[in-house]
Amino acid sequence: MAERSNHQSEQEVVVVLGASPKPERYSFKAVKLLAEYGHRVLPVNPYHHEVAGITCVAGLDQLNEKVDTVSVYVRANLLEKDLAQLIALAPRRVIFNPGTESDEMMAALAEVGIACEEACTLVLLRTGQY
Repeated sequence: MAERSNHQSEQEVVVVLGASPKPERYSFKAVKLLAEYGHRVLPVNPYHHEVAGITCVAGLDQLNEKVDTVSVYVRANLLEKDLAQLIALAPRRVIFNPGTESDEMMAALAEVGIACEEACTLVLLRTGQY
């Protein structure tokens, strides 16, 4: 694991959409690693109260603060219902983690000026590319 003391990224407010309380899930690992790197993490999952010790928000519509990044861990067919809320949230960027990619969603977000990338949040953090 990379040394966090050498990590130069600015602190961001990061939504982890589809955060899971199961430690073996990548979304759980992303919540933990983002927090370890000093980011303010907002796990979003309507079915759980907390992930990695951080209180969950039930849905994007319940967020009322500026969000820098949304890291997506929800399959595209399930994400479609959140598109309007995601656009309204107006994050600087959305990261589609492996298995969540959607050309249609990315096009809709890009159309309103939200940057999108297909990448793994864990790899981006550990390689200093976040």
